[in-house]
Amino acid sequence: MSRPRTRTRPPLTLALPALLAVAFLLLPLIGILTRTEWRDLGSHLGSPDVVQALKLSLLVSLWALGLSLLLGVPLAWLLARVEFKGKALVRSLVLLPMVLPPTVGGVALLLGFGRRGLLGPWLEDTFGITLPFHTSGAVVAATFVAMPFLVISLEGALGGLKQSYEETAASLGASPVRVFFTVTLPMVAPGLVAGAALTWARALGEFGATITFAGNLPGTTQTLPLQVYLLLQDKPEAATSVSLLLLAIAMGVLVALRGRWTGTPLAGRDAGAARPAGAPEDPPLPAATDSMDAADAAGRPADTDGRWPLHAEVTGFNELTLDAEPGTTIAVVGENGAGKTTLLRALLGLTPRAHAELRLGDTDVTALPPHRRQVAWVPQDGALFPHLTALANTAYGLRARGVGRAGARREARAWLDRLGVGDLAHRKPAQLSGGQAQRVALARALAARPRLLLLDEPLAALDQTTRAHVRHTLRRHLAGFGGVCLIVTHDPVEAVSLADRVLVLADGRTLQDAAPAEVTRHPRSPWVARMLGRNAWPGTATPDGLRLTAGGRLVVAEALPEGTPALAIIPPEAVSLYRERPGGSPRNVWPGTVREITSVGSRLRVLVGSAEVPDLVAEITPESAAELGVADGAGVWTSVKATEITLVGL
Repeated sequence: MSRPRTRTRPPLTLALPALLAVAFLLLPLIGILTRTEWRDLGSHLGSPDVVQALKLSLLVSLWALGLSLLLGVPLAWLLARVEFKGKALVRSLVLLPMVLPPTVGGVALLLGFGRRGLLGPWLEDTFGITLPFHTSGAVVAATFVAMPFLVISLEGALGGLKQSYEETAASLGASPVRVFFTVTLPMVAPGLVAGAALTWARALGEFGATITFAGNLPGTTQTLPLQVYLLLQDKPEAATSVSLLLLAIAMGVLVALRGRWTGTPLAGRDAGAARPAGAPEDPPLPAATDSMDAADAAGRPADTDGRWPLHAEVTGFNELTLDAEPGTTIAVVGENGAGKTTLLRALLGLTPRAHAELRLGDTDVTALPPHRRQVAWVPQDGALFPHLTALANTAYGLRARGVGRAGARREARAWLDRLGVGDLAHRKPAQLSGGQAQRVALARALAARPRLLLLDEPLAALDQTTRAHVRHTLRRHLAGFGGVCLIVTHDPVEAVSLADRVLVLADGRTLQDAAPAEVTRHPRSPWVARMLGRNAWPGTATPDGLRLTAGGRLVVAEALPEGTPALAIIPPEAVSLYRERPGGSPRNVWPGTVREITSVGSRLRVLVGSAEVPDLVAEITPESAAELGVADGAGVWTSVKATEITLVGL
């Protein structure tokens, strides 16, 4: 249901100048319409000179458009995607013809390409090409003034396109040129079309640079705008009719574009598309099979034994060494900024912040570009190419690696079937639910025959039910993967249920690398402990416990050597709450105030703030909360038994 628009009356001080501006722009156009001799319009436009000039204008403008596409598209990509010295100067050169007086542009073209110009004598002596006063000169002049419209429009569209699409395509094995033509250009098609239309319209109406550089020779360089200039002297009524024709063409182009001067990347338009309704979020999972069977049946080449251990030495922002046996899944966790995504991008060869000496199996891929490493990447949003169907998305990596069309589609269909989305093969990403899209993204990555699989929070955007389905799918299919898989996650359930190891990063370094059970029992990071739902207080060991960094003391049953930096792990269920100070002689008792109450399943988590110790989370039943009268702002006492506290040396 769409929300009704709120009508706002603009202030008069802004509305009046705006209306005057509209009138200023509109009156000349009305002048052409009112002064046109409509009865003689056909004869004026059908005269031999006008028809000849129109044909020449179309020829020149189409050639100018072709040259602009040939030269301007790569230039727009360079400005949008590559950082280099002098970039601001190059962009200024692109914009210069748009602000330069056209006659000055013509003079500049004469001095550059004329018979006495910088390049003109060489062109004439070597190739016999003379540009001034020739149709080719009119093409050069029109290209000079019109190409900036294409470059600026396409650069804006490229700037709005997330690079994750191109990076994902590279990780699937596509070369930079293939990525450009199969992913980049199709996704910025609106910007390309808008720029091309504006370029053609500007070339069709070019006058000043053309008459200065190419002259005004009938049948050779006399285009329609130049014909208007001549008609004004002898036949002003005919000049008005031809002007109306040019006006109609220009307005037709602008109306057809509907304001999309800079274009909108295809991904942006599809992002808001409605998801299909009615069907279940995810279809039932197919029966388990050997994860290699379908690929082998589709003709997978036996390039290795299908087992690829990992060895990586990462330097730069990240400083760590990573070794893993085939079939290992590693969960990468840590705070924001810890270097998780940087690690993945270093393994992909996509970031200057870190460098990875990477060996997969017996092959050192360190010096290889991303598209030749056989390292597949699934970013957080999946980055499915919106202009391709699920089947074409899944076959993309196979096609990039040289597999024939029929074989690639056959193998892609097998992967989609095994991940339970085969019946959605002909849908585009905008027609898939979140869980379905993630399954297709996973199928695409696995179908590309990677030796290393990188998943960057692949389930973060899914609801809990869908996440459970996709997690189940992941677990089953990673079990048969012959390489190593790294999963960046903030979800403790994913880390525990999917991974064989948990790699904890802090400031780009390895803080802990152990089995999930070990990390759960003895987390060495306050952040990881909180991710696992535990209280974590850092401090320094004393003979009977811990002197807390934030202030206060803690008594434990099993102390560490005095002076050892340590982390106290306190399970929320081990924290007791009281309305009055508990009796007896408990040593870990503090007064506090309830700051927040949240529901976790059938229990409540109560955040208690205290002036004596750091904030503490307790987990109690709703019945206990009602009995104690726990509410936001209520005063309580907290108590923790010394035997319930675990100290972990840092």
